[in-house]
Amino acid sequence: MGRFSGKSVFITQVTDYMGTPIEQLMLAEGAKVTTREGYVPGDERFADYIADVPEPDIVIANLAHSPCNGPAGDIRDEDWFALFDTMVHPLMKLVRHFAPRMANRGAGKIVAITSAAPLRGIPGFSAYCAARGAQNAFIRAAGLEFAPANVQINAVAQNYVSNPVYYPDELVATERFQKHLQRNVPVGRIARAEESAELALFLASDKSDFIVGQIVPFAGGWATNT
Repeated sequence: MGRFSGKSVFITQVTDYMGTPIEQLMLAEGAKVTTREGYVPGDERFADYIADVPEPDIVIANLAHSPCNGPAGDIRDEDWFALFDTMVHPLMKLVRHFAPRMANRGAGKIVAITSAAPLRGIPGFSAYCAARGAQNAFIRAAGLEFAPANVQINAVAQNYVSNPVYYPDELVATERFQKHLQRNVPVGRIARAEESAELALFLASDKSDFIVGQIVPFAGGWATNT
């Protein structure tokens, strides 16, 4: 019997960002997992996207897009809209759809995999920080709103975690990046994907019922190393 035996879990954008390690841990812990690949539609297509998703006990809102980095003065409209269309609007749609249903059942968990980037700000990544910051702000407020109904909504705000979107193995292996780690990340290393996935599973478990509307930094000390 695993921690999630009998639990129904829905994971978005499963082949990107933290989707695969979370899916693997959930399956190993006995969960019944439903997944979707690719971006979550933030428009009228959302209804079709979730039409045949079994009512989940747990939703993992795993949303990612390339950071579209560059100076604030050079932000392109299409990049700004793309970040919000793939990470912010879909998060609202997921919470708006699933959280009330969880509330009616008297229990549920939504865990968003966001970023620690807006907790400090990163020059040259202002558009990305804005989108991730919007995610974090929404989770804070929505988490408080649904707390009385025994629905816990929280986020893992990560940085410097191995994943194919932002920190692929080939980047992490370079000498330049390793020097960057030593200068900027107090623990001096990048996190393994399963380490972040374990935090997501904790927030999705019955052990976290007293945690609501929290943006939990997971960045090896970087988020508070100011």
